[in-house]
Amino acid sequence: MSKVEFKMPRLGESITEAAIITWFKNVGDTIEEDEMLLEVATDKVDSEVPSNVSGVIEEILFDANAVIKIGETIAVIKTNGNVSSSKSTKKQDDTSSTVEMSQKKNEKPKKKRTVTSSAVEMSQSNAFSVSNSNTFFSPLVIKIAKEHHISFEELARIPATGHEGRLRKSDVFQYIEDGRPFKFAQPVAQQDPTAYRIPQLTFDKGQGKVIEMDRMRQMIADHMVYSKHTSPHVTAYVEADLTNMVNWRNANKDAFQKTYGERLTFTPLFVEAVAKAVKDFPNINASVDGKNIIVKDNINIGMATALPSGNLIVPVVKNADTKDLQALAANVNELSNKARENNLKADDIQGSTFTISNVGTFGSVMGTPIINQPEVAILALGIIKKRPEVITTDKGDEIAIRSMMYLSLSFDHRVVDGFLGGSFVRRVADYFEQFDVNRKI
Repeated sequence: MSKVEFKMPRLGESITEAAIITWFKNVGDTIEEDEMLLEVATDKVDSEVPSNVSGVIEEILFDANAVIKIGETIAVIKTNGNVSSSKSTKKQDDTSSTVEMSQKKNEKPKKKRTVTSSAVEMSQSNAFSVSNSNTFFSPLVIKIAKEHHISFEELARIPATGHEGRLRKSDVFQYIEDGRPFKFAQPVAQQDPTAYRIPQLTFDKGQGKVIEMDRMRQMIADHMVYSKHTSPHVTAYVEADLTNMVNWRNANKDAFQKTYGERLTFTPLFVEAVAKAVKDFPNINASVDGKNIIVKDNINIGMATALPSGNLIVPVVKNADTKDLQALAANVNELSNKARENNLKADDIQGSTFTISNVGTFGSVMGTPIINQPEVAILALGIIKKRPEVITTDKGDEIAIRSMMYLSLSFDHRVVDGFLGGSFVRRVADYFEQFDVNRKI
């Protein structure tokens, strides 16, 4: 018999950690190779993780809701020694493994200690310390706090059970489960009397059917609130005449599908034009890191997509500026099919640098989208609607039936000014309007 350390597997490019949702097995249970062991979550995608060996679960090192680094040991499986070399994780030295597991088994939670300090300071190492105490806020604790919009003043009041009074992630999760009793507690230190404070109001929420938010809806809610809290949103609007694009697409969609085996929707045409405009205005393809602006090298266009459940997800067309229309159509169709089938992988929704939201698919004339953090802008595309418009021809001004669309760009006014935001959305509209009706498929 031998023991195999089961480690948190790699779940996609750039993903460094994952949260455990549930274990399908308990200690003492038998498991077969490729049988599902647990379910984990990364951002918006849930994934079931199979075992790489057959054996008996000897130890489970983390409970549900724990956030684990990729490559960290999360369970120990006792096997008969037949471990698949292609799937098994590389074993560490037996002595060190035994010592580490022994330490984990013998580790006991320390007596809870409440932290009452009121001031929080940030160090240069991106960790935070509470003034006049030994309590230390690790980057992981800070990340969890930001996701749940917990202030540092509130963190300082959470009972800590870690070594030397340090706050552990389990303390934060327990605090959230308890209903965040210190959510509206005021700091002891004197505050600026002009500063805004959340009023403690009681509302009549009414009566009716109670529907509990699923995990994805909770995450969407947190992301939306975080985005509005972080970025001062400004929205610019333009109108575009898509008649040429609409006529070309209607005339060529059947031939396109016959030639390439792909449906030709408007989405790849939109992605193509947006990617060209991003190249013209690269500062719109950015994110904010403190006092720094990171202008991205790659142009990865996210497509806000509704799932069958009604929730929203953003699959990403990677390096959109380097792909021709055939490749864009294939990529868009693949991601759309995966979204409808709830089959998107972690890599499919990672790395977006600019997002578009086609609210026209729901019949909306226009929308005011919320920025997909950490990006600095998002473009909403309204419904394409035929209207009588005044156009200039060789004969002068005439009224004609044209296919019109409203475009609305929400941008982060911390780093994107009106000139850049307005110029960018106008350039997108220009590419729509100047579509080549003689283009070959």
